[in-house]
Amino acid sequence: MVAVLFIITLLIMIVLPNVGAQRKNAESTSDVAFKTVVQTQRDLYANDHDNKRASLDELKEAGYLSEKQLTKAKALEAKEK
Repeated sequence: MVAVLFIITLLIMIVLPNVGAQRKNAESTSDVAFKTVVQTQRDLYANDHDNKRASLDELKEAGYLSEKQLTKAKALEAKEK
């Protein structure tokens, strides 16, 4: 019984740090993909408005970003600074 508990504990100690690293990797990949979406929306806005560069709020007001996307984009901008 003690051997089984030892093996389970050992496996948990091996697996848990890897799970944390994978989560960070997934968040990083998600952030890069989201930045691509925001840039695409900025490009679409520029094409529709004589190459005018739009702020995030202008993209939201024009319907190019949802409220959820606006919140996430602002959080990513703050995180980068």
